[in-house]
Amino acid sequence: MHGLHLTADLHGCPAERAELTDTKALRTLCLASVHEAGLQPVGELFHRFAPPSAVSLSATPNAPVGITGVVLLAESHVAVHTWPERAAVTLDVYVCNLGADNSARAHVLMDRLIAAFEPAHAERHALQRGRAVVGEADFAVSGPRVGAGA
Repeated sequence: MHGLHLTADLHGCPAERAELTDTKALRTLCLASVHEAGLQPVGELFHRFAPPSAVSLSATPNAPVGITGVVLLAESHVAVHTWPERAAVTLDVYVCNLGADNSARAHVLMDRLIAAFEPAHAERHALQRGRAVVGEADFAVSGPRVGAGA
């Protein structure tokens, strides 16, 4: 369960970037970046959100709509969420490091995605996941797990 979780919030991304609104362009970017980083895709889903309803009082005709894209990796996942109306993107890269340290690959993937969106500002975070805690057994939860039935 040891892994590295990288996140980035991108602001000021150029509106003309096709990856903000075109699922095929975002898919191409994500898969190319995954391969460039040396990671292995095992599944994917890219969803373009529907434009706001014309009935909605806040709807802007022909407003750009965002995409959520996820690539499942043999090593874990990458998720991309675009907000073209805000010139923003959020990125989430998680890799497991069980058996091999994939941390450098995760950083290559994140760097490639950030560079592609050309943000004016990027806020990045890294979190080591699943580190063993001293006395970990002392924190065991007794009783049934939530959703495990009675």
